[in-house]
Amino acid sequence: MINSIEAAAKNFCTHQLGMECHNIEKYDGVRTFIAYIDIVVSNSDKYRVFIAANEAFMQSVATLFLEEEKSDEETLQDMTLETANLIIGSAKVLAEESENPYDIGTPSFEGIAAFNINYDEIVILSNAASELIIAVKELDV
Repeated sequence: MINSIEAAAKNFCTHQLGMECHNIEKYDGVRTFIAYIDIVVSNSDKYRVFIAANEAFMQSVATLFLEEEKSDEETLQDMTLETANLIIGSAKVLAEESENPYDIGTPSFEGIAAFNINYDEIVILSNAASELIIAVKELDV
């Protein structure tokens, strides 16, 4: 599942933001804007997908969509929700072509903090000063 989300995130970076992101092993621990979307796979397994990004990444999104060079925190929070929705929605389309299609919920804002959430899988994408974290946690429900 994380493969389709990673592909969607790289596509978002390349085709929407105009930046090439590469995988890195370690997150730098800075303050991030964190959102999540719950998904339900066709076999009824449930997961929470976290999308977290540093301020530089989220400001790139705000500049693209709102043409703002310097956004306030509330706007960056909204852009985090929109980014999560766009990436996970795109990943859902990719997953429909595989054996593991899933349904997605509504994005929720988790907060602004260093990313220290427990997860089962993680991918960290970076481009110069921008970082995007994708983490997946299976939910026990």
